[in-house]
Amino acid sequence: MSETATPETALITGASSGIGEALAGCFASAGMALVLVARRTEKLEALARELRAAHGVKVVVLGADLTEPGAVPKLAAAVKRRRITVDVLVNNAGVMLQRDFIDAPAQDHHTMIDLNVTALTAMLAAFLPGMKRRGRGRVLNVASIAAFQPVPSLATYAATKAYVLSLTESLSEELRGSGVTITALCPGFTATPMFEQAAAANSQIAQIPAALISDVNQVAAEGFAACMRGEVVQVAGVLNRAATIAGRALPKWLVRQMAGLLSRRVR
Repeated sequence: MSETATPETALITGASSGIGEALAGCFASAGMALVLVARRTEKLEALARELRAAHGVKVVVLGADLTEPGAVPKLAAAVKRRRITVDVLVNNAGVMLQRDFIDAPAQDHHTMIDLNVTALTAMLAAFLPGMKRRGRGRVLNVASIAAFQPVPSLATYAATKAYVLSLTESLSEELRGSGVTITALCPGFTATPMFEQAAAANSQIAQIPAALISDVNQVAAEGFAACMRGEVVQVAGVLNRAATIAGRALPKWLVRQMAGLLSRRVR
């Protein structure tokens, strides 16, 4: 493995299930060492055993609730104590709540912002400077196709993912020529525990055609490939790419009204 061409260690947040777990498999299959981060350490330990056995890679498990004050500095310090150089940072940890804004407790909105925005930003602040000093590194931020348009009943979630997309695109220009690349992966409906929870809370979501629900491993594979190529934005899935292109071409008022109509139909 070439030290200059291929990053050695990938740190993945939200790695205990869903897209994060699938991404861990992608990086392990490429021969990279892993640092797996999530709240549920028992699931991380089980995944770590599987990846070590299947790919012979080194896997470190670090439990952390990134919504807690000071969690990111503590995580960064734990990584430093272990003398681990993070060559690839995968910001996958996130939470979604599907409900009208006024029907959700304020704390639910704060939790989404704390994890999807504040913790992600803190992770970038903790690990990007080292990458830039070394002149190499990659970042993969997991956003959503919800980042491209307003989504009634997912208003706060969509807003947080719009932040992730905008931040990624801005940083891609700040980092141009530095040897560090940053990518936003924008999946649509994906067969993950998060989607299953949303479907359980809303019977209409459970009726979404299977053709519109992406396979989690395919989404992860697209994200991994885009990250390694240094692409700035990767919308996962052909149908999702077509929808985002169409959405950007239409007038904002029309996109907003169409989103409202669709939202009312699935309640």
